[in-house]
Amino acid sequence: MEDTVLVVEDESDVVDLLRYHLRRAGFKVEIQRSGDAGLAAVRSLRPDAVVLDIMLPGMSGLEVCRAIKQDPDLQAIPVLMLTAKSDVKDRVKGLEIGADDYVTKPFSPKEVVLRVQGLVRRIRAASEEVSLIEVDGLAIDKSALHARIHGTRLDLTTIEFKLLMTLVINRGKVLSRESLLSDVWGYSATADTRTVDTHMRRLREKMGDFALRIETVRGHGYRFSPVTPT
Repeated sequence: MEDTVLVVEDESDVVDLLRYHLRRAGFKVEIQRSGDAGLAAVRSLRPDAVVLDIMLPGMSGLEVCRAIKQDPDLQAIPVLMLTAKSDVKDRVKGLEIGADDYVTKPFSPKEVVLRVQGLVRRIRAASEEVSLIEVDGLAIDKSALHARIHGTRLDLTTIEFKLLMTLVINRGKVLSRESLLSDVWGYSATADTRTVDTHMRRLREKMGDFALRIETVRGHGYRFSPVTPT
C-alpha cells in the first residue's frame, strides 16, 4: 500500500517538482493550493505526511500546522514545512508550534524526499513497537505514541514524543545535539542544531516539574537524569 503525502503549496512549479519526485519515490501524492483546503484535506485524507508551505492563500502554513498539532486526532501526522531562506523567525515559529521538520527554498527535491521518507519511517517504527517505558511517574507508551505523568497525558507533538523517548531510553547518558538530530530527525550534517534546542524548550514547558529531569550539559548536549535533581 502506498504512503500518501499531502503537498500544500500554491506555486505551480514547486508543486510539479515535488509531485514528480515524490511519486518516483513511491508515494501517492495529493495536492492542495490553499491553507484552508490543505487543512480540510488533512482531516479527510489523514495522510502519512504533509509537506506544507508557509506562504499560502487563506490560512497561512503556520496556522495550518498549529491546527494540525492541536488536534489530538491529527497531531501524530508529521509536518515538513517549506520556508524561504531568509524567514528565520517563521522557521523557528513553525518548530515551536509543532512542525516536525523544515526545508528552506530553494531546495533539493532529493532532500525533501529523504526528509519525508525519514518522517514516515520513524512514525511507522514507533507505532509498531508495543512496549511501555516507566520511570517514576512518567509512562511512555511507544505503541500509542502517548506519554503520561502521574496519569495525566502530555500534549506532545510527534517529534517531542520521540525526543522524550530517546532521552528516557538513554537516561543517565549525555546525548549531543548532533546525535539527537540523527536519532530523532534522521539527519545530522545539513541541520541547524538550534532545531534541537527549540524542541527541547517546548518539551520542557509541557512537562511541569518533571522538566528538571532533563538536564542541559553545557558544551555537550542533554541528559535525562535517572533521579530527581535536589
